[in-house]
Amino acid sequence: MRKIFFMTLLLCTLNLVFAAELRTLKWEEMVPADAAPLPPPQALHNLDQLADILTAESGPGAEQQYPNAPVVPELNGLNIKLPGYIVPLSIDENSRITEFLLVPYFGACIHVPPPPSNQMVYVTSEGGVAMGDIWQPYWIEGRLSVESFSSELGDTGYRAEAQQVYRYVFDSPAIK
Repeated sequence: MRKIFFMTLLLCTLNLVFAAELRTLKWEEMVPADAAPLPPPQALHNLDQLADILTAESGPGAEQQYPNAPVVPELNGLNIKLPGYIVPLSIDENSRITEFLLVPYFGACIHVPPPPSNQMVYVTSEGGVAMGDIWQPYWIEGRLSVESFSSELGDTGYRAEAQQVYRYVFDSPAIK
């Protein structure tokens, strides 16, 4: 009985240590302070030309403008919490997304050129995310690595192994 008590106490302590080390990261912190500012993404579509848009939707994706953007080496190995939108890369047999790109804004890699590589994170998640739930922002929690990854949708400067993936709930006193 005493062993069970101490094991439970140890596990709780480890959980508190992990939570204490968890750093909520902002996307702008993933860009070196001395890096030159990048221009905002340009939309690919002019909605005045809807027929052309629908024809072009099956065409090749937009080319990433900054595939080798500088990263922040000091972020390597940190346990982080980061919000963003999911761009699916791999779906398991249960229709759950287990590999994805986390990006700072909706539509990235689809309707606009992919963000700079330092604004995209390649994420793996054992539990995954339900395919029908990708239209909203999520939090990921896990260990961040400064490590590149390439996919058809763009190159990343970071990778994360997500321990948790859950919906981002917008809580604003102005909206009630």
